[in-house]
Amino acid sequence: MTNWSLVIHGGCGALQLSPEEEAAGRAGLAAALEAGERLLADGGSALDAVEAAVRVLEDDPAFNAGRGSVLNAEGGIDLDAAIMSGRERHAGAVAGLRSVRHPITAARKVMEESPHVFLSQEGAEEFAALHGLETVDPSWFEIPARRQALEKVLASGAGFDLDVKYGTVGAVAVGRDGSVAAATSTGGLTAKRYGRIGDSPLIGCGTYADDRSCAVSCTGAGELFIRAAAAAEVGARMRLAGESLQQAVDAVLADVAALGGKGGMIAVAPTGEAAWGFTTRGMYRARASADGSREIAVHDA
Repeated sequence: MTNWSLVIHGGCGALQLSPEEEAAGRAGLAAALEAGERLLADGGSALDAVEAAVRVLEDDPAFNAGRGSVLNAEGGIDLDAAIMSGRERHAGAVAGLRSVRHPITAARKVMEESPHVFLSQEGAEEFAALHGLETVDPSWFEIPARRQALEKVLASGAGFDLDVKYGTVGAVAVGRDGSVAAATSTGGLTAKRYGRIGDSPLIGCGTYADDRSCAVSCTGAGELFIRAAAAAEVGARMRLAGESLQQAVDAVLADVAALGGKGGMIAVAPTGEAAWGFTTRGMYRARASADGSREIAVHDA
């Protein structure tokens, strides 16, 4: 029997935070960690644990996912999410949601109730409605700070986030049965245009799980993580090159950096081993395991 392990992240970047902002982020991580570890401690599946943890983060306005998501250039919300089970490499993803309260649950519903892997925009909304998922008015997702951030970016003419903050949330876990799972959810980039989709909902880029190697969730410069097929590459390096989990995470982040991108990732292996890494000034992150260890961190150690 494997010792269960859970790792979560709440995004990375410059993270020039006020004491109140950092405290809110840490509290959100603690709540999400508790939701996931409670299930794992009771013998629950890794899939249930990562969904539960991400749902908590989607409801927390401290993060860029669900409520608290950044605004696109038109002032609207576009929510993306993906979930994957390592046992048979089943996966589900959604992009461009605007009224589904928990995009990660919509992604899981796609995985379990649809012949497809990835649904987007109106089709994804229709699918969620057909399956009775909770919806809210789009205004529920918006908080004043995100509107202010959008106005700042638009006024600058810079295009995307001036402060380089990637608030994507994610979770990876391994259950007592040794099976892994990964989940990622995001509001994307401030002032994004043209229906832009980043790496988070793309299987193999921002989210991946495979019981032959590991489960991975990423956060950062999405375009570069896509080009590196970052999440799947961690597993490939473990399977084909014999690298350890941490070695593979570090190598992939170095590859993304060589392409010109910054970010971070969290990962777990079927053995219960856990790892994380980031090339920004900080990353909201936390982990817990069956041996009683527990850690919550924000800045570089």
